[in-house]
Amino acid sequence: MAAPVPKNAVTLMAAVYRKILPAVRKELSYWENRAKKIPNKELRTQALASIASKRFHCHGGSVYALLAGQKWRQALRFIVAYQTISDYLDNLCDRSTSLDPDDFRLLHHALRDALTPGNERKNYYALRKDQEDAGYLSDLAATCQNMLAGVENYPSIREHVYRLERLYEDLQVHKHVREDERIPRLTRWFEKERNPELDLTWYEFAAAAGSTLGIFCLVSYAMGGNMEKERAAAVHAAYFPYIQGLHILLDYYIDQEEDKAEGDLNFCHNYPNQEQMKERFLHFINQANKRVQNLPDSYFHEMVHQGLVGLYLGDRKVKRLDASREVKKMLLQRSGIPSKFFHWNTRAYYWFGKQI
Repeated sequence: MAAPVPKNAVTLMAAVYRKILPAVRKELSYWENRAKKIPNKELRTQALASIASKRFHCHGGSVYALLAGQKWRQALRFIVAYQTISDYLDNLCDRSTSLDPDDFRLLHHALRDALTPGNERKNYYALRKDQEDAGYLSDLAATCQNMLAGVENYPSIREHVYRLERLYEDLQVHKHVREDERIPRLTRWFEKERNPELDLTWYEFAAAAGSTLGIFCLVSYAMGGNMEKERAAAVHAAYFPYIQGLHILLDYYIDQEEDKAEGDLNFCHNYPNQEQMKERFLHFINQANKRVQNLPDSYFHEMVHQGLVGLYLGDRKVKRLDASREVKKMLLQRSGIPSKFFHWNTRAYYWFGKQI
């Protein structure tokens, strides 16, 4: 019998420590060993670097496997493989010498194929110099396909996961081109995609497109047999743009100094001032909380967005930011007691040097 979905922060963290983290560690160990065997030096370097520096993305995303009931291991395997593709490609686009949007688009076809059982994998590196990865990227996509192949109600979520993937793919293409082309491309894309009912700036829309959480939520529910079209639409509406936007805005918030040093695009730099940024963060928190009330297991989804606040604000990098104490205090206060619990839990991990 499957364990029930956690109903509070204590039972959630107990499940994370007991089940999720050990399973993620095992999956990442497998992909790390595969990455070490990549013949091409540049591809091998970026594959290993993405796992080393971004493994916490898999830790956080894999919490959604708890929504899959008895199929939680299959959901977790999908999540780790899909997130590993995302992190690897982000490194390739961020750190490579290529500025070719067609190259970035072809690379990200791996994510599209990963969501489509039966799609034949291709040479995703065809438009770049570095080629030979010993099947690493193709096998990551194949793992995702295999996990989805037996999901009977996958058609109920297909249009939503495809849309979320397409937006993610578009973002990765537009934000990695030549620096002088990035904002014009992103703003034109926003005008084409914008929903007038949503009060978003172009950079908030772009941030919301950069998260994989909605896909993980939809896939996990579908694997657990707890999904139909109406529910899938409700999940999509809750996660895009507000939960996903909060996720990536917080990620950009803690990376501001690092991105400035590297010359990387950071959407938090587009807010006119700190005060407006705080107000918009609160808007995303309030809207996320409002929309998750329409979802099954609403308490779980509340904990997710509360956990995002606690997790990111517990990162050591926050201390380097101007006015970080004021921002942190305000956001934790408005997010509720669970956020503070997750915040101190994260800080304890850093304090004791725990390797997960």
